[in-house]
Amino acid sequence: MTTDRQSLAQQAGMLCNLPAFGRYLDARARRDKGLTREQLPDGTHNAEDAADAMRRACGVESRADLDRDEQAAAMFRRIVADFGRWKRRNEA
Repeated sequence: MTTDRQSLAQQAGMLCNLPAFGRYLDARARRDKGLTREQLPDGTHNAEDAADAMRRACGVESRADLDRDEQAAAMFRRIVADFGRWKRRNEA
């Protein structure tokens, strides 16, 4: 998905457009809120929702801030790692 040549902002933009990342956000929301799949089906989070969630989690107003704020960059990397683990377990 990502390469060292792309900025974190570019990587975040690509990540937020992946349908699998939206499903990951759906699964996390179900877990965090104690909801069933019927209450919050897969496909609920679209690319715009994913971008909003990413900015909120990283504490930035723009994904471009990921390239300037080390704390935000660290959170982004954690999200990417968590998503990777989820994807390996759930979409093998």
